[in-house]
Amino acid sequence: MLLPERPTTPALLDRFGRLHDYLRVSVTDRCNFRCVYCLPEDGTTWLPRDGVLHYEEIVRVVRVLAPMGLRRVRLTGGEPTIRRDIEALVAGIAAVPGITDLTMTTNAHRFATQAAALKTAGLRRVNISIDSLDPARFAAITRGGDLHAVLAGIDAAVDAGLLPVKLNMVVMGGQNDDEVVSMARWALERAPAVQLRFIEYMPFDQRLHAGVPAAELRRRLEEAFGALVPVRERQGGGPATHWQLDPLVVGFIAPITEHFCASCNRLRLLADGHLRTCLAHEDTPSLRDVLRAGTSDDELGTLLRKIVRGKPAGHQAELDGGTAFEGVMTQIGG
Repeated sequence: MLLPERPTTPALLDRFGRLHDYLRVSVTDRCNFRCVYCLPEDGTTWLPRDGVLHYEEIVRVVRVLAPMGLRRVRLTGGEPTIRRDIEALVAGIAAVPGITDLTMTTNAHRFATQAAALKTAGLRRVNISIDSLDPARFAAITRGGDLHAVLAGIDAAVDAGLLPVKLNMVVMGGQNDDEVVSMARWALERAPAVQLRFIEYMPFDQRLHAGVPAAELRRRLEEAFGALVPVRERQGGGPATHWQLDPLVVGFIAPITEHFCASCNRLRLLADGHLRTCLAHEDTPSLRDVLRAGTSDDELGTLLRKIVRGKPAGHQAELDGGTAFEGVMTQIGG
């Protein structure tokens, strides 16, 4: 049953009764990789410096959302570690009352030299993208990434205590899906300090790659390792379903074949200030323009509740049809 259009509570409830306590913040649209599933090979136009939200503006949005129930913040990009003085943003968000979990998703190419400082600033955990354990294939998927630098970043994250370090593998049929079992075997040797999550490929603008259903990935793992045991306890605030492969926790994020729209608790603040309520819809106003127009915190809070109230029920993307997601992944932050 739909709730009334007019918000009757300060909580971040949408019309479908979903409570939003999780904000993903894309701090930049730029990246030092050009992964094949995320960015075109060339031709991308980056936002100008003044078109990107300032750190003070991001912290202000978090500060206004926290009394409405925001508890978890994840910093994404682009690649968040390439933005100057990213530790200052981490410290600013960590200081907001009510924020209990501050995490980051990174490609870890530079993380070996940053992990300790980010932990000191207030970062709790980190997710690291790693789509292949073969250096040549990794370089091809990322269009130039150095696998050894990423592995050093993973080690640095573990040493800094950003635990558990969650490793994200976007699985593409015919490109890296043959590494699913070997990736799990590699992660098993590093568990429980690391967890492994397999992510279904999400089509943006064009369907350039083949997706592999999460159910098929679980079948392959069970064929190699035996039965996976479902983890009943909720693991963090994200969309993954988790399974135990002792001592490794394996997660599956399946936005296409196993929709989790009905329980979505996430908002996405893009680098240009747009607040997306759904990964598949970009029809929201720019908070950057509102913030720079001199709006008060009360006015900002009213606008934020209105935006959340307008969140759609879900997306219409399917594995072999439906509507592709709008935009370019690096601008959205996943």
